[in-house]
Parts: sequence; C-alpha cells; structure tokens
Amino acid sequence: MGEGSVSEALIRPDAAKPTPAARLRAWLHAEVAAQTLRWRLWAPVAFGAGGGIYFALRAEPVLWPLLLGAALSFGLWVVARRRGGSRRLTWLLLMLACVSGGLAAAKVRTQAVAAPIAPALSEPTVIEAWVVDVDSPGQRGARVVIAPVWIRGLTPEQTPVRLRATVRGEPPRPGEAIRLFAILNPPPAPASPGAYDFGRNAFFQGMGGVVLALGETRGAELAAPPWRLRLEMAVNGARFALAERIVARLGERTGGIAAAMTTSHETWISQEDMDVMRDSGLAHILSVSGLHMAIVGGFVFFAVRLGVAAWPWLAVRVHGKKVAALAGLTAVGVYLVVSGAPPPAERAAITASIAFLAILLDRQAVTMHGLAVAAFIVLAIQPEAIVTPGFQMSFAATAALVALVEAWPKRPREISAPWPILAVQRLGGWLTAAVAASVVAGLATGPFAMQHFNRTAMYGLLANLGTSPVADFILMPALALGAALEPLGLGGPFLAIAGWGVDLMLAIGAWTAGLPGAVRTVASAPNYVLPVAFLGVLFVCLWQGRLRRLGLPFAAAVLIWPREPTPDLWIGDGGTNAAFHRDRAAVVVRPGVREFAVDLWSRRRGLAMTDRSETGWVCDRFSCRPDTNEAGPVAIWWGRKSPSSDQMEALCRAAPVVSVRAVVSSIPSACQDRLVLDGVDFARGGAVELWQASSDEPNRWRAVWTADVRGDRPWTRQSDPDVSDTGA
Repeated sequence: MGEGSVSEALIRPDAAKPTPAARLRAWLHAEVAAQTLRWRLWAPVAFGAGGGIYFALRAEPVLWPLLLGAALSFGLWVVARRRGGSRRLTWLLLMLACVSGGLAAAKVRTQAVAAPIAPALSEPTVIEAWVVDVDSPGQRGARVVIAPVWIRGLTPEQTPVRLRATVRGEPPRPGEAIRLFAILNPPPAPASPGAYDFGRNAFFQGMGGVVLALGETRGAELAAPPWRLRLEMAVNGARFALAERIVARLGERTGGIAAAMTTSHETWISQEDMDVMRDSGLAHILSVSGLHMAIVGGFVFFAVRLGVAAWPWLAVRVHGKKVAALAGLTAVGVYLVVSGAPPPAERAAITASIAFLAILLDRQAVTMHGLAVAAFIVLAIQPEAIVTPGFQMSFAATAALVALVEAWPKRPREISAPWPILAVQRLGGWLTAAVAASVVAGLATGPFAMQHFNRTAMYGLLANLGTSPVADFILMPALALGAALEPLGLGGPFLAIAGWGVDLMLAIGAWTAGLPGAVRTVASAPNYVLPVAFLGVLFVCLWQGRLRRLGLPFAAAVLIWPREPTPDLWIGDGGTNAAFHRDRAAVVVRPGVREFAVDLWSRRRGLAMTDRSETGWVCDRFSCRPDTNEAGPVAIWWGRKSPSSDQMEALCRAAPVVSVRAVVSSIPSACQDRLVLDGVDFARGGAVELWQASSDEPNRWRAVWTADVRGDRPWTRQSDPDVSDTGA
C-alpha cells in the first residue's frame, strides 16, 4: 500500500471497513463452504421424502412412470457428474434422483409384500392354522400370530398369509396346529380421519386380518408346513420358552418386564405397569430398539476388547478393537433373532452394524455419515418406515446425539492430578453429558411423541436420568448374560441382578408417574406439520454453523402450529359408539365399548375422556338417545337388525344426528331434517368426524370420513368372500 493510500485510510477509517451487505455475503459464503462434506447427508432425507410423498397419495400410482422417472433422474445426475457440472447442479440432480428413487422404491415394496386381506364375513367361520408366535395381549385377552391353512368361506387365493388372533385362556405355543371358531375381520382402519393407520402397518407386516375366537382353542391335524414356516416357529418357540424361564426366575411382574426387554413378549406385563411406564416416559425401554442394541452391542464390544487387552499373548497377535467389533456385530445379530426381529429392532440392528463395520474398515464408528448410510439402507429395504413413529423418533434422536458429539467441546487431558480430583471431574463430566444427551434426545423426539401419541411425560427427563445408569450398566448387561446362560441353567445370578434393576426402574417410574401433572395431553397438529418439524430437526442436526438455528422454529412446528377446530362429534367405525365435544372433554355415549378407539380420538383432539351422565339419556339393549337437547347431539342404534319405523322416529326426535349400525331401508318423516348415518355409510367411510355448520343452522353438518383421508390404496382394499364356496 502506498503512502497516500495509508494516509487516506487513516483519515477515513470507514473506507477500510466492509459494508454490512459484504459482511453478510462473506458470512453466508463461509456457512455454505462449511457444508462441503455435508451435502451428501441430505440424500437419505430426499429418499425418505420420496417415500413420504408416495404414502401421502390418495390414489395408487402406476409403477412404470415411477421407475422411468427414477431412471431418468439418476441418469441426468450421472451425466452431469461426468461432464464436470457445478456442485450446485449435481447436488440438485442428486436430490431429484433420491426423491424419485424413494417414490419408486416404496411402490416396488408395496407390490412385493402385497397379500390377500381378509373380508369382513357376515357370520363366524372356522379357521385351521399354525401358531407362528405369541403376540402382546389385547383388551380382550391373549393374542397369537397364526398362519392360516384353511378358512371356511374363503378360497386359497383369498386366504391371508398371517392373522392376529385373540384367543381365550392361555395362548397356544408357537408350532401348535389349532382350530378356531371365530369372527374374521380385516385389519382395523384408523380410529379417526388422519390418525395412525394400523391397517397400513399390518399390510407391510403381512398381517391380513384379525380374529376373535368365540370358543376354546382346539388342536388340529394339519399337513407339515413349509420349511421356512417350521424354522420361524422353531425360533419363536425357543424365544417364548426363554421368556417363560425368565418369568419363572423373577416372578410375573419383574420377569414380565425383563422378558419384554429380551424377547419382545409382553404377555406378562399388567396394564397398570404399562401405564406407569408410559406416564413416566420409560415405555421406550420395553420396545427392543436402538437403546437395547447399543447397550448389548457396546457391552460385548468393550468386554471383548478388555479381555483381549488383559491377555498379553493374544493382545500382540490380534487386533483387539476389530475382534471386539466382530463380537459386537455377532451380539447384535443374535439379539435381533432372540427379540423376534420386530421392525424397530431390525432398524436398530442395521444402524449398530454400520458402526461396527466402520471399525472393521478402520473408520470412525459414530459419525453422521455412518448414520446417513444406515438410514439409506433402512429406507431402501423398508420404505414404509418413513411414516412410522419408531423410525422417525429413532433416527431423529440418533442424529441429535451425533450432532451433540460433534459439537461437544474437547476437554484437554490432565497430565497429573490427584485421583480424588479426577474422580470428581469424571463424575461431573458424565453427569453433564448424560443430562445433555437426555435433553437433546427428548427435544428431538418431542414433536413425534406429541403428534403420534398426544402424550407428553412432563417428568420423562427426570425418570430417564434416574434409570439410565441402572439400565446401561447393570440391567441390560446382566439381562444379556442371564438370557445367554439361562438355557444352560446358569443364568440365575445374572437374572437376579437384572430383576433388581427392573424393580428399581419400576419404582422410579411409579414415583415420577405419580407426581402432579405427570402427563399432559397435546392435540395433534395437521398432518402436514410433522414433515416440517422433521426437516427442522434434521436441519439443526445436519447443518454446521450458526445458520442451523434457523431450523429451531421449524423443529417446534408441532408445538406452535395452530390447531384445527375441534370436531363437535365423533362416531366410530361401524357406528357402535360415539363421543361429543363439550367443555374440553370427549363425552362417551357408550362407556366401556371400543374404549381404545375412543381414547385415541380424544387424545388426538386434546380432550379428556369422560362418560356421559346417567340422567338425561334413554338407553336400552340396542340403542341410546338423549332425553333433552342439552344432553347430547347424537342418538345411536347398535343392533345388527334395522330399527322399526317407530324406533327410528324416536331416535330422530331425540337428536340432530342419528347413527344406525344396520342398513336403514326407509326414513320416517321425523328424520327428514336430521343427519342419518347407517350401515352403508359406515361400510364405505369408516369412522367420521362431524362439525356443526353454525349455531344458526343446527341441522347442517360438515363430515370428514376416514376412508376419504386414507384414499384408495392396497392396504385399504378388502377382498370379497366367495359366497358360493362356504365350505362344510
């Protein structure tokens, strides 16, 4: 710089300062430059977005345009890379290829798992089947998964591959051939429009229907099943036998929790304990998922590595870290088999396997790139996972924890310090890391818990902090050792230690669940808000730099988004029960009938469920109607036969909305200005939500049906029974 320019800068210092716009451009350029190695992390996000678009469609798309779009977009990306296209162009083309690839993969997966869906038969039928596994109990009793061989009234082409059957008494064991006299129905539709679709989940699990046994389970003589089914039943039989041994060792209450954490069998867990675990925020411990895989795999990894290091002869001849990684990988695979390989466990096993494979390949185990690879593999194998709460919560929490590890300050290692000071420092560091991890994971999974389950455990952080040391260092390692040694009769001491951990966990859960305001019900936001929150969480985790803060308001979208007006009335699938909105409560017309569906609807709308008053209603064996206009807006007829003209007239005079389970052939004059919904409407639409048009027009209603929201998709269709083949 010349002498004149120096003097000019000294006289006018503003000339040397960049303008605010220039500083902003430089800052943005630095933010973007910091993402050089992070842009590829958005590929699985785009792939999942393609799958999400597929499942959001109301009509089923044709396969070949999706395959063509995926091939063309992938080809454009390859050409752009080979011709030296700009990074911006190639990244945009990669995102387009991933979105179209996710769409095509979801469609291919749907066609690959397509299987018959049971029709709703008008009469009970006879089912002969193999018991595949023992499922979690339902409100009506024990449940088993069966592979039907013959169903009276259905042809072999109409027979589902798997059914979930509710049986009387003790459940039959896996591998038994049984005969049931039962009611057969397709998988249940959502409890209300826009709610979680159980039928879609059952479709991708190969579950073609649900069965309610009307009599005792009897044995049957069936031909030998295929070898794959025999192998599956043998594995499940061994799992159930292990669960029984754990329960026999620890007792039904403690052993039931331990068996669920080991084999996924929740047969022995009481509803009271289940409620305690949910209300305290500890229910995730019961489901075999990422936490269990990480603890078991990590425990085996560190135990084997310590064992190799403690044996000098072996330590100098093998790579201890890689041997430990191979052992951890084996432990994850064994645990996956023992747990029954439910979808959350499969996803967790893939993620853990990627980490151990990274160690075997001399890569860093826990990185965001490893998580991205695991997410891509999971979504390629199971594209339907993108719409399941388990996948969303698991990968959001894991991404948040990896981002926390990346941002965690590296503390310099002490050269020499007294051991008491080191102990205090290490304990303080562990407590700080544990609190930070719990807070970050809770914040990352919060939007999904609020949207899907409408239940927030206010003291979940406190409960998880109290149980985390017990579960991580005592309960799960002891349970893993006990389960491994129990078939040899040597698991008693380890299972006793695990039982102590379970009892302590239940005590902490009961204490936190009993605190004032332990559970808060949050109404669901509109369904399109959750993807906004998901992208916000991912932006906070994947972006490096201060600009990540822009994702925070989007991550909180489920919490802050305005809710839709609460429906004035809900009528369940089939018209057998209803609830209406009054004073922030869902007033149930028929208490105790289909409570699960009523509870789901009330929580989804942020309402407290309460029973109707005994006064002001006229109820008999087949109907219930309000006695006054103030009592309620709906009258229900749940009899299978159509009501008579006099009965219909009484229902219509009682309420502006009349729900009839049967088909109504003629409408009396008293019903002309009433909204009458009968069996035809419920068979077509399922459950319905109703809003009163205005207080000036009490007889005009706006309706949203479940079937209209679900659309015409493979998991919403039912096969019609062949009435000409009724069987003997």
